[in-house]
Amino acid sequence: MTKLVVIGSSSIDLVVSAHKRPEKGETILGESFKTVPGGKGANQAVAASRLGAEVYMVGCVGDDEFGKMILDNFKKNGVRTDYVEPVTHAETGTAHITLAEGDNSIIVVEGANKYVTPEYIQKAMDVISSADMVLIQQEIPEATVDYVAEFCGEKGIPLLLNPAPARPVSQAVIERAAYITPNETEAGLLFAGENASDAMKKYHNKVFITEGSKGVRFHDGEKEVLVPSYKVEAVDTTGAGDTFNAAFAVALSEGRSLRESIQFANRAASLSVTKFGAQGGMPTRAEVEGSL
Repeated sequence: MTKLVVIGSSSIDLVVSAHKRPEKGETILGESFKTVPGGKGANQAVAASRLGAEVYMVGCVGDDEFGKMILDNFKKNGVRTDYVEPVTHAETGTAHITLAEGDNSIIVVEGANKYVTPEYIQKAMDVISSADMVLIQQEIPEATVDYVAEFCGEKGIPLLLNPAPARPVSQAVIERAAYITPNETEAGLLFAGENASDAMKKYHNKVFITEGSKGVRFHDGEKEVLVPSYKVEAVDTTGAGDTFNAAFAVALSEGRSLRESIQFANRAASLSVTKFGAQGGMPTRAEVEGSL
Protein backbone atom coordinates (compact mmCIF):
# COMPACT_ATOMS: atom_id res chain seq x y z
CA MET A 1 0.00 0.00 0.00
CA THR A 2 1.38 3.38 -1.00
CA LYS A 3 1.80 5.95 1.78
CA LEU A 4 0.76 9.54 1.10
CA VAL A 5 0.93 12.61 3.34
CA VAL A 6 -1.45 15.46 2.54
CA ILE A 7 -0.54 18.87 3.96
CA GLY A 8 -3.32 21.37 3.57
CA SER A 9 -6.68 22.79 4.46
CA SER A 10 -9.75 21.29 6.07
CA SER A 11 -13.06 23.12 6.02
CA ILE A 12 -16.80 22.81 6.00
CA ASP A 13 -18.49 23.59 2.70
CA LEU A 14 -21.69 25.65 2.94
CA VAL A 15 -23.33 24.94 -0.40
CA VAL A 16 -26.21 26.82 -1.98
CA SER A 17 -27.80 25.61 -5.22
CA ALA A 18 -29.68 28.05 -7.44
CA HIS A 19 -30.83 28.33 -11.05
CA LYS A 20 -28.54 31.37 -11.53
CA ARG A 21 -26.04 33.58 -9.73
CA PRO A 22 -27.49 36.82 -8.34
CA GLU A 23 -26.40 40.05 -9.96
CA LYS A 24 -24.96 42.88 -7.85
CA GLY A 25 -27.65 44.04 -5.41
CA GLU A 26 -30.03 41.25 -6.45
CA THR A 27 -31.78 38.75 -4.17
CA ILE A 28 -32.95 35.45 -5.64
CA LEU A 29 -34.54 32.28 -4.25
CA GLY A 30 -32.19 29.34 -3.90
CA GLU A 31 -33.09 25.72 -4.49
CA SER A 32 -31.21 23.98 -1.64
CA PHE A 33 -28.62 24.40 1.12
CA LYS A 34 -26.26 21.71 2.44
CA THR A 35 -23.35 21.53 4.88
CA VAL A 36 -20.62 19.03 3.90
CA PRO A 37 -16.92 18.44 4.68
CA GLY A 38 -14.43 20.03 2.30
CA GLY A 39 -11.17 21.95 1.98
CA LYS A 40 -8.65 21.16 -0.73
CA GLY A 41 -6.33 19.24 1.57
CA ALA A 42 -9.10 17.24 3.19
CA ASN A 43 -10.67 16.48 -0.18
CA GLN A 44 -7.41 15.11 -1.52
CA ALA A 45 -6.84 13.04 1.60
CA VAL A 46 -10.30 11.47 1.45
CA ALA A 47 -10.04 10.81 -2.29
CA ALA A 48 -6.64 9.13 -1.94
CA SER A 49 -7.85 6.97 0.93
CA ARG A 50 -10.87 5.79 -1.05
CA LEU A 51 -8.49 4.87 -3.86
CA GLY A 52 -6.55 2.53 -1.61
CA ALA A 53 -3.64 4.59 -0.23
CA GLU A 54 -2.55 4.86 3.40
CA VAL A 55 -3.13 8.55 4.01
CA TYR A 56 -1.99 10.90 6.77
CA MET A 57 -3.55 14.35 6.94
CA VAL A 58 -1.52 17.27 8.33
CA GLY A 59 -3.63 20.32 9.14
CA CYS A 60 -5.69 22.28 11.65
CA VAL A 61 -9.37 22.61 12.50
CA GLY A 62 -11.16 24.72 15.08
CA ASP A 63 -12.22 23.40 18.47
CA ASP A 64 -15.86 23.63 17.41
CA GLU A 65 -18.66 21.53 15.94
CA PHE A 66 -17.39 21.96 12.38
CA GLY A 67 -13.97 20.70 13.52
CA LYS A 68 -15.55 17.62 15.08
CA MET A 69 -17.47 16.96 11.86
CA ILE A 70 -14.24 17.05 9.87
CA LEU A 71 -12.38 14.72 12.24
CA ASP A 72 -15.28 12.26 12.25
CA ASN A 73 -15.36 12.34 8.46
CA PHE A 74 -11.63 11.61 8.22
CA LYS A 75 -12.02 8.59 10.50
CA LYS A 76 -15.02 7.38 8.53
CA ASN A 77 -12.94 7.49 5.35
CA GLY A 78 -9.83 5.85 6.82
CA VAL A 79 -7.64 8.98 6.89
CA ARG A 80 -5.12 9.09 9.75
CA THR A 81 -5.59 12.20 11.92
CA ASP A 82 -2.51 11.95 14.16
CA TYR A 83 -1.39 15.35 12.84
CA VAL A 84 -4.72 17.19 12.66
CA GLU A 85 -4.88 19.54 15.64
CA PRO A 86 -7.99 21.34 16.92
CA VAL A 87 -6.97 24.92 17.77
CA THR A 88 -8.89 26.86 20.39
CA HIS A 89 -8.20 30.39 19.14
CA ALA A 90 -9.76 30.15 15.66
CA GLU A 91 -12.88 28.77 14.04
CA THR A 92 -12.80 25.93 11.53
CA GLY A 93 -12.28 27.11 7.96
CA THR A 94 -15.32 27.41 5.70
CA ALA A 95 -15.98 27.49 1.98
CA HIS A 96 -19.10 29.29 0.77
CA ILE A 97 -20.12 27.65 -2.50
CA THR A 98 -22.75 28.62 -5.03
CA LEU A 99 -23.80 25.98 -7.55
CA ALA A 100 -25.49 27.54 -10.55
CA GLU A 101 -25.50 27.40 -14.33
CA GLY A 102 -23.54 24.13 -14.43
CA ASP A 103 -20.52 25.33 -12.44
CA ASN A 104 -19.45 26.62 -9.02
CA SER A 105 -18.27 29.87 -7.40
CA ILE A 106 -16.41 29.68 -4.09
CA ILE A 107 -15.34 32.06 -1.31
CA VAL A 108 -12.94 30.51 1.20
CA VAL A 109 -12.53 31.73 4.80
CA GLU A 110 -9.22 30.38 6.15
CA GLY A 111 -10.06 30.10 9.86
CA ALA A 112 -7.82 27.52 11.54
CA ASN A 113 -6.06 26.71 8.26
CA LYS A 114 -3.89 29.81 8.65
CA TYR A 115 -2.21 28.03 11.60
CA VAL A 116 -0.78 25.28 9.41
CA THR A 117 2.59 27.00 9.73
CA PRO A 118 6.16 25.77 9.21
CA GLU A 119 6.43 25.39 13.00
CA TYR A 120 3.31 23.22 13.02
CA ILE A 121 4.64 21.08 10.16
CA GLN A 122 7.73 20.23 12.21
CA LYS A 123 5.54 18.05 14.43
CA ALA A 124 4.88 15.76 11.46
CA MET A 125 8.43 15.39 10.14
CA ASP A 126 8.66 11.68 10.93
CA VAL A 127 5.62 10.75 8.86
CA ILE A 128 6.53 13.18 6.07
CA SER A 129 10.01 11.66 5.86
CA SER A 130 8.57 8.18 5.34
CA ALA A 131 5.99 9.16 2.69
CA ASP A 132 6.02 7.82 -0.86
CA MET A 133 4.67 11.22 -1.91
CA VAL A 134 3.57 14.48 -0.27
CA LEU A 135 0.62 16.53 -1.60
CA ILE A 136 0.24 20.23 -0.85
CA GLN A 137 -2.08 23.07 -1.96
CA GLN A 138 -2.41 26.81 -1.33
CA GLU A 139 -5.24 27.24 1.17
CA ILE A 140 -2.51 27.35 3.83
CA PRO A 141 0.25 29.97 4.38
CA GLU A 142 2.72 30.56 1.55
CA ALA A 143 5.62 30.15 3.98
CA THR A 144 4.47 26.60 4.70
CA VAL A 145 4.48 25.66 1.04
CA ASP A 146 8.02 27.07 0.73
CA TYR A 147 9.15 25.17 3.83
CA VAL A 148 7.69 21.83 2.75
CA ALA A 149 9.11 22.18 -0.76
CA GLU A 150 12.57 22.84 0.66
CA PHE A 151 12.36 19.88 3.04
CA CYS A 152 11.06 17.46 0.39
CA GLY A 153 13.69 18.66 -2.08
CA GLU A 154 16.50 18.05 0.41
CA LYS A 155 15.19 14.61 1.40
CA GLY A 156 14.30 13.47 -2.13
CA ILE A 157 10.61 13.03 -1.30
CA PRO A 158 8.35 13.54 -4.35
CA LEU A 159 6.14 16.61 -3.84
CA LEU A 160 2.94 17.18 -5.80
CA LEU A 161 1.99 20.85 -5.73
CA ASN A 162 -1.59 21.75 -6.65
CA PRO A 163 -1.19 25.57 -6.91
CA ALA A 164 -4.79 26.37 -5.99
CA PRO A 165 -6.16 28.86 -5.15
CA ALA A 166 -4.10 30.87 -7.61
CA ARG A 167 -1.26 32.96 -6.19
CA PRO A 168 2.37 33.49 -7.20
CA VAL A 169 4.76 30.64 -6.41
CA SER A 170 8.50 31.12 -5.94
CA GLN A 171 10.93 29.77 -8.50
CA ALA A 172 12.49 27.65 -5.76
CA VAL A 173 9.20 25.85 -5.13
CA ILE A 174 8.68 25.27 -8.85
CA GLU A 175 12.14 23.74 -9.14
CA ARG A 176 11.77 21.54 -6.05
CA ALA A 177 8.31 20.13 -6.75
CA ALA A 178 8.23 16.84 -8.63
CA TYR A 179 4.79 17.49 -10.12
CA ILE A 180 2.75 20.70 -10.50
CA THR A 181 -0.93 20.59 -11.49
CA PRO A 182 -2.39 24.04 -12.24
CA ASN A 183 -5.59 24.70 -14.13
CA GLU A 184 -5.41 27.18 -17.01
CA THR A 185 -6.00 30.23 -14.79
CA GLU A 186 -3.43 29.13 -12.21
CA ALA A 187 -0.87 28.37 -14.93
CA GLY A 188 -1.24 31.93 -16.23
CA LEU A 189 -0.28 33.32 -12.81
CA LEU A 190 2.34 30.66 -12.08
CA PHE A 191 4.23 31.29 -15.31
CA ALA A 192 3.52 34.99 -15.86
CA GLY A 193 5.20 36.22 -19.01
CA GLU A 194 5.35 32.75 -20.56
CA ASN A 195 2.70 31.03 -22.60
CA ALA A 196 1.48 27.66 -21.39
CA SER A 197 3.17 25.67 -24.15
CA ASP A 198 6.58 27.17 -23.39
CA ALA A 199 6.15 26.53 -19.67
CA MET A 200 5.16 22.91 -20.22
CA LYS A 201 8.10 22.36 -22.55
CA LYS A 202 10.51 23.97 -20.09
CA TYR A 203 9.16 21.82 -17.26
CA HIS A 204 8.41 18.70 -19.28
CA ASN A 205 6.94 15.78 -17.34
CA LYS A 206 6.52 18.12 -14.37
CA VAL A 207 3.78 20.63 -15.23
CA PHE A 208 0.34 19.16 -15.96
CA ILE A 209 -2.33 21.70 -16.89
CA THR A 210 -5.86 20.55 -16.14
CA GLU A 211 -8.40 21.76 -18.68
CA GLY A 212 -11.66 20.58 -17.18
CA SER A 213 -13.77 18.47 -19.51
CA LYS A 214 -11.06 18.59 -22.20
CA GLY A 215 -8.53 16.65 -20.15
CA VAL A 216 -4.94 17.24 -19.04
CA ARG A 217 -2.10 18.70 -21.11
CA PHE A 218 1.65 18.26 -20.60
CA HIS A 219 4.92 18.04 -22.55
CA ASP A 220 6.62 14.63 -22.58
CA GLY A 221 10.06 15.97 -23.61
CA GLU A 222 9.37 15.54 -27.29
CA LYS A 223 5.89 16.90 -27.88
CA GLU A 224 2.85 18.39 -26.20
CA VAL A 225 0.28 15.77 -25.21
CA LEU A 226 -3.42 16.06 -24.32
CA VAL A 227 -4.82 13.15 -22.36
CA PRO A 228 -8.59 13.47 -22.83
CA SER A 229 -11.09 13.28 -20.01
CA TYR A 230 -14.24 11.13 -19.90
CA LYS A 231 -17.65 12.46 -20.81
CA VAL A 232 -20.22 12.33 -18.01
CA GLU A 233 -23.35 14.19 -16.94
CA ALA A 234 -22.02 16.62 -14.31
CA VAL A 235 -24.05 17.23 -11.16
CA ASP A 236 -21.46 19.13 -9.08
CA THR A 237 -17.93 19.96 -10.24
CA THR A 238 -16.71 20.91 -6.74
CA GLY A 239 -13.77 18.69 -5.79
CA ALA A 240 -13.04 17.35 -9.27
CA GLY A 241 -9.57 18.87 -9.28
CA ASP A 242 -8.86 17.50 -5.81
CA THR A 243 -9.94 14.04 -6.92
CA PHE A 244 -7.65 14.30 -9.94
CA ASN A 245 -4.66 15.25 -7.79
CA ALA A 246 -5.25 12.47 -5.28
CA ALA A 247 -5.71 9.82 -7.97
CA PHE A 248 -2.67 11.10 -9.89
CA ALA A 249 -0.54 10.81 -6.73
CA VAL A 250 -1.83 7.32 -5.95
CA ALA A 251 -1.14 6.04 -9.46
CA LEU A 252 2.32 7.62 -9.68
CA SER A 253 3.28 6.27 -6.26
CA GLU A 254 2.29 2.80 -7.40
CA GLY A 255 4.69 3.03 -10.33
CA ARG A 256 2.28 3.67 -13.22
CA SER A 257 3.52 5.67 -16.19
CA LEU A 258 2.63 9.34 -16.53
CA ARG A 259 0.02 8.67 -19.21
CA GLU A 260 -1.52 5.78 -17.27
CA SER A 261 -1.57 7.88 -14.10
CA ILE A 262 -3.32 10.74 -15.88
CA GLN A 263 -5.89 8.38 -17.40
CA PHE A 264 -6.57 6.88 -13.98
CA ALA A 265 -6.87 10.36 -12.44
CA ASN A 266 -9.09 11.66 -15.26
CA ARG A 267 -11.45 8.75 -14.77
CA ALA A 268 -11.61 9.29 -11.01
CA ALA A 269 -12.27 13.01 -11.50
CA SER A 270 -15.00 12.38 -14.06
CA LEU A 271 -16.80 10.02 -11.68
CA SER A 272 -16.51 12.54 -8.84
CA VAL A 273 -18.71 15.14 -10.59
CA THR A 274 -21.66 12.81 -11.00
CA LYS A 275 -22.82 13.28 -7.38
CA PHE A 276 -23.33 16.23 -5.04
CA GLY A 277 -20.56 17.61 -2.84
CA ALA A 278 -16.80 17.84 -3.09
CA GLN A 279 -16.43 14.41 -1.47
CA GLY A 280 -19.87 12.99 -2.24
CA GLY A 281 -18.91 11.56 -5.62
CA MET A 282 -15.30 10.66 -4.93
CA PRO A 283 -14.99 7.08 -6.19
CA THR A 284 -13.48 3.96 -4.67
CA ARG A 285 -10.62 2.09 -6.31
CA ALA A 286 -12.99 -0.57 -7.58
CA GLU A 287 -15.29 2.03 -9.17
CA VAL A 288 -12.42 3.65 -11.06
CA GLU A 289 -10.81 0.46 -12.28
CA GLY A 290 -14.18 -1.04 -13.16
CA SER A 291 -14.98 1.90 -15.43
CA LEU A 292 -11.62 2.33 -17.19
